[in-house]
Amino acid sequence: MSSMELTFRTASAQDVPALVALVESAYRGDASRAGWTTEADILDGQRTDPEAVAAVVGEPASVMLVAEADGALVACCQLEDRGGHAYFGMFAVSPSQQGGGLGRRVLAEAERLARERWGAAEMHMTVISVRDDLIAWYVRRGYARTGRTSPFPYGDERFGLPKRDDLEFELLVKRLH
Repeated sequence: MSSMELTFRTASAQDVPALVALVESAYRGDASRAGWTTEADILDGQRTDPEAVAAVVGEPASVMLVAEADGALVACCQLEDRGGHAYFGMFAVSPSQQGGGLGRRVLAEAERLARERWGAAEMHMTVISVRDDLIAWYVRRGYARTGRTSPFPYGDERFGLPKRDDLEFELLVKRLH
């Protein structure tokens, strides 16, 4: 995977349906089990919807970064300028492409873009705290666990249908040098 020719670009409104499908495939349902980032054991329902993705694509302080290989959408992430730091979210890699270095390449490009476009000194993200494997992946890439948590939006089906009652988000932070 690391030798795959990737093209990075900013998403447009025309990309919204494909982006929703990519994010859903990486996190929810049986298709997500082909990769290692699935949340299918802790959440049912949707991960995102066309309105949420369109809002990111259309927001002037945000960028939806898209990675393509051979003309196919293989990964994406949301970046948002939050004045001094950037927020990283909605990160998805096609399940069939996971485990080969593509995620590392997308994350590195996101960090570069946040530094160069907005002068961001830090990257912030929130991860569901029970996702030990995913948190460990980010820690290996220089992100620090802060111990600061925020509640999971129980009852808001736009974020999925929880299968357990102990979900919360933990803030991870990385200095961008």
